[in-house]
Amino acid sequence: MSDYSDDFSGEKSKTQVKRELHALQDLGQRLAGLKPELQRKLPLTDGLRRALEEAPKHTANSAKKRHMQFVGKLMRDQDIDAILTLLDQLDASTRQYNERFHNLERWRDRLIAGNDEVLEKFVVEYPEADRQHLRGLIRHAQHEAAQEKAPASSRKIFKYIRELDESQRGLR
Repeated sequence: MSDYSDDFSGEKSKTQVKRELHALQDLGQRLAGLKPELQRKLPLTDGLRRALEEAPKHTANSAKKRHMQFVGKLMRDQDIDAILTLLDQLDASTRQYNERFHNLERWRDRLIAGNDEVLEKFVVEYPEADRQHLRGLIRHAQHEAAQEKAPASSRKIFKYIRELDESQRGLR
């Protein structure tokens, strides 16, 4: 009997190692695309921060590729779970912001296309709304649409309901 064992279950295949390295490079690419103020919120080493700051300086494709490989190498020393958790929170907040934004756009469109019943529903949801001001904006927006003019009043309606929404949510 030999003491030699063919059990390699604890080792990773070369393909698996390459997949993991490419995933780290992709994550590094994603981090490089973030705004600097968001990068500062992430738990990164100083070396990786410098490399991410330098990433936009590389314009040639080969230089970009080499630099992202370097970033991928630096990613090995990071707390990937903490970074992914923070990125997921950023994505969720962006998704929530977009959903809120689209909801406000729908309100604007319904107000312009609708009647007093739609306005009453809006006032129920946003009690601090100034009906008279909103009616005037709606009339102007409808007139602009009929005359095929630029939608200046439509933008004013959106701005007004966004401000109402932010004050109601305590964001202002």
